[in-house]
Amino acid sequence: MGFFGKLKGALKKTSDLLKTDVRDIFKAGEILDESKLQQFEKRLLLTDMGFAATQAIIKDVREKHLGRTVVLDEIWSTVKDRIKLLLKGEGDVRYDADNLLSPLNLQNDGPTVILVAGVNGVGKTTSIAKLAKLIQKSGKSVVLGAGDTFRAAAVEQLTLWSQRIGCDIITKPSGSDPASVAFAACEHAVKEGRDVVIIDTAGRLQTHQNLMEELGKIHRVIGKPIPGAPHEALLVLDATTGQNGLSQAKHFTDAVDCTGLVLAKLDGSAKGGVVVAIRQTMGIPVKYVGLGEGIDDLAVFDPDSFVDAMIDEEQTS
Repeated sequence: MGFFGKLKGALKKTSDLLKTDVRDIFKAGEILDESKLQQFEKRLLLTDMGFAATQAIIKDVREKHLGRTVVLDEIWSTVKDRIKLLLKGEGDVRYDADNLLSPLNLQNDGPTVILVAGVNGVGKTTSIAKLAKLIQKSGKSVVLGAGDTFRAAAVEQLTLWSQRIGCDIITKPSGSDPASVAFAACEHAVKEGRDVVIIDTAGRLQTHQNLMEELGKIHRVIGKPIPGAPHEALLVLDATTGQNGLSQAKHFTDAVDCTGLVLAKLDGSAKGGVVVAIRQTMGIPVKYVGLGEGIDDLAVFDPDSFVDAMIDEEQTS
């Protein structure tokens, strides 16, 4: 299955929700009135698109189609155009979907360091493994730093993934200082001439202050063996949590100064619209999306393809 096919599959629940709603609300040949717009607004919110984005979409539909005969293709064209604009963001760099590493700030001299954060259970460790595989697939070597030392299971899982992928991993005993793991991983990358270091971190919101201090320490420490590191700070979010994940995400963004998002578990959610809310609320770009459970099911985020898959006009007509 190609990329677009996987994306359509991952967004099927969201697309099905919209498809059902459209059939209920919009009838070809009828006049689009305010009542139908209000119903559509409620349905958009169910996809967790967020209030601001939904209002912008409804505003466009109202201005262009209110009081006119319903033509589904034209309405969907208006909706898609607005969502694409919302996702692209002002001044965003467009990523090349065919270049798997285009979202990453890769360094020409010395290793690139990627710090990864996320609440426990969001799919952070699996996302790291997928990213490592993607990087290796592009011809670059990878070192994993198992920095979530508070959960032995996280270290064990990441170790298994490293063995499966065939990349280096640096670990320390449970309870070790996470910064020491990050430092050791960076040192190893420099010594062995590896291209990319990916560092896992613990996700414990109940000790938020400690977490911020811990992440700050990691930031400082990894800049010693590799000046300027980390070059990327990626936040992994679970698409199935919808709007509930936004408040958690803000804490991590404050803590690690995120450069981008990885949206995991998109295939299990009917709330694919949360991508729009994330982009609007947090102001940082989605760089990768998880399209399934397989090791290769990570793709570069492309707003046009995402919206075309989420609002499949053949399904919604």
